[in-house]
Amino acid sequence: MMNTKIIGERIAEARKKLNLSQAQLGEQVFLSAQAVGKWERGESVPDIITLNRLAEILGVDLNYFSAATEPASTETAPVILSGNYPNELPSGGEKKKGSWNMSGGNWVDADFSGLKNLHEKFSGSNIQRCQFIGSDLSGLSLKGNNVDGCDFSDSDISSSQIQGSNLAKNQFRNCLLNQAKFSGSYVEGCNLSGATLCETEFSKSYLSNCDFTGCDFTGMVIKSGGFEKNIADAAVWNRTSFIDTHIADIIFGGTLDDCSFENCSFTKVTFQNATLRSTFFKNNLRLKRVQFIDCQVDRLTYEFLKAGKAELSGVTLVAS
Repeated sequence: MMNTKIIGERIAEARKKLNLSQAQLGEQVFLSAQAVGKWERGESVPDIITLNRLAEILGVDLNYFSAATEPASTETAPVILSGNYPNELPSGGEKKKGSWNMSGGNWVDADFSGLKNLHEKFSGSNIQRCQFIGSDLSGLSLKGNNVDGCDFSDSDISSSQIQGSNLAKNQFRNCLLNQAKFSGSYVEGCNLSGATLCETEFSKSYLSNCDFTGCDFTGMVIKSGGFEKNIADAAVWNRTSFIDTHIADIIFGGTLDDCSFENCSFTKVTFQNATLRSTFFKNNLRLKRVQFIDCQVDRLTYEFLKAGKAELSGVTLVAS
């Protein structure tokens, strides 16, 4: 569990090293000096998105804050828990079916590959450099987790709930993430190449510096968040929706079918060698700054772009 007092002390210590006042720090995270004061007195704790911003501002990494946890287990040697044994206790001892729970723990260099039925048993944990390769994690619930440098390759993470968590530098290659829901989470520097994200929803979440090469985004929804500095070569864009999202430093290619961009803002966004069919653009900011290079669009998409005052010199109108 988070030790709010220690987190507050660490925020105060880092802030003072930079000679920032509580008001100046609050301005940079769009909050009041009073909110910063409450953190530093241990009366409240920032959410994971704000913690990530604080880490950038204060020049520390998230482990600076996550070290302020009370571990549910004592770390000794790396834990190895392989095979399909969901009732095996990681520290040995008697098995009690359904009783084990690793929430609130501090897990480092552990091997959980091949596990099944984890569900809510890792909530509120700090998980670093662990392996979950080839695991059945469908229906997994993560709340308030810091997951850093882990490998989930070839795992089934479909229908999972990821809330208020930080996921950094993890491997999700060829994973199934169908119908997963991410809310209030930060996904940064992860490799999701070849992953399937059909009907996945990201709300109030930020996806940054990730590799989505070859991903299937059919039916995916991103709303009230950010999609920035990501690679999405050879991705499948079908019924993909961006709503109230800041989209930055990305190139869209291939075919976009029945996609939508609504109430979005764009910074350094390019559509290159792309075909856009029945793709909806409405109430977007800075759409005229978006580059279209050698793109083909149908009549419906063309009219949406024209209404949004997009620069259409790189667009060719083609029959539906």
